[in-house]
Amino acid sequence: MSKIKTIIADDEPLAREKIRILLAGEKDIEIIGECSDGNLAVSAIRKLAPDLLFLDVQMPELDGFGVLKSLAVSELPSIIFVTAYDRYALEAFEVHALDFLLKPFDRGRFQKALKRARVHIEKEKAGAVNEKLLALLEDLRTEKGQAKERKYLERLVLKSAGRVTFLRCDEIDCIEAAGNYLRLHVGRESHLLRDTMNSIEAKLNPQRFIRIHRSTIVQIDRIKDIQPWFHGEYRVNLENGKQLTSSRSYHDELGRLMENSF
Repeated sequence: MSKIKTIIADDEPLAREKIRILLAGEKDIEIIGECSDGNLAVSAIRKLAPDLLFLDVQMPELDGFGVLKSLAVSELPSIIFVTAYDRYALEAFEVHALDFLLKPFDRGRFQKALKRARVHIEKEKAGAVNEKLLALLEDLRTEKGQAKERKYLERLVLKSAGRVTFLRCDEIDCIEAAGNYLRLHVGRESHLLRDTMNSIEAKLNPQRFIRIHRSTIVQIDRIKDIQPWFHGEYRVNLENGKQLTSSRSYHDELGRLMENSF
């Protein structure tokens, strides 16, 4: 069984020692690094790619939230915040921390947080395996001459509530930004995906998807009609009845679409 690679980031030596002692008896945990400030934590995460990070909120040079803002989404491990100040709790969960350990905490509370981390990491690793399998299948198709041109996403791997769902891109009606996530609208259902609008736009086939707003992408085949709106904007009506509004920044893209299709 592969071990959970763990980094402890806290400017207090005694705090790092306490977490190290609590983890000592956990056979599936491997401590691969300890950091005393935020900048060292960023460097260690990028170099060592941990699965789990115990992160103090208040640290010199760069605080815990600054550490997360310095990293790309793909670099983020599972996070358990550790701090003496409960006022940071809400902000911690807003950046999708698994848990929030308020100092001083006991072994029971620590074990509860660690259990949540194990479950989450197991799901994440399962999802990563599925994504690698999908990539392998695409590579095999390319080798067989089935996709010599640039490859775009054909399906997405979604992880939620212990389930891994495979969603074909041609099922998507539209995509809207939702904080650090994307909301994928599929008929009457919607799914959340941890990604950015710029990233997903680059992966989707531009012959099938068009961005109409900094926070909205639409599948072209789902568009019922486009109507001029105020201040150079357009009202985009989908086949399912959903109404979206374009922004002036994407006026040219919609103009070309209407010239070619409508």
